[in-house]
Amino acid sequence: MKLQFIEAGEIVTTHGVRGECKVLSWLDDPAMLCEFDRCRIGGKAYTVESCRVQKTCNLLKLSGVDTMEAAQALRGRVVELYREDIDGDVIFAAELVGVEVFAGEESIGKISEVLDYPGNSVYVVQGDHEYMIPAVKQFILSTDLEANRMQVKLLEGMRTDEN
Repeated sequence: MKLQFIEAGEIVTTHGVRGECKVLSWLDDPAMLCEFDRCRIGGKAYTVESCRVQKTCNLLKLSGVDTMEAAQALRGRVVELYREDIDGDVIFAAELVGVEVFAGEESIGKISEVLDYPGNSVYVVQGDHEYMIPAVKQFILSTDLEANRMQVKLLEGMRTDEN
């Protein structure tokens, strides 16, 4: 199901004395965070004044956060993006948890977890049996978040309790 907000990272510290926050990005590429004009932190909406990448993190300047103390008060908080600001074709792992998975016309269960590996992600599907399905085009035939449905192609060995 599509979420209203997507968790994009965590504010880990401050940067300088003018209220910049250092954000540890949870996105595939920290530069993605720089594409947004607004975010939400602790349920409060903020306008992004500037954002730049520094190594694996982002330096984020928010409207109304103008001192080191104000930025320090946000430390440990999660930065959320508005889903409506993100390309509709992009699917996030958090949106896949709970999606019902079908092999042909048969429901094999729901995605309980998304595991990230260097080559690709793996969807853990729980039903009568547990399946581990690589998140690649060969096996994921279609995904419809509005209908909460994913169509997959199963191969021998994907069911974890098979011999």
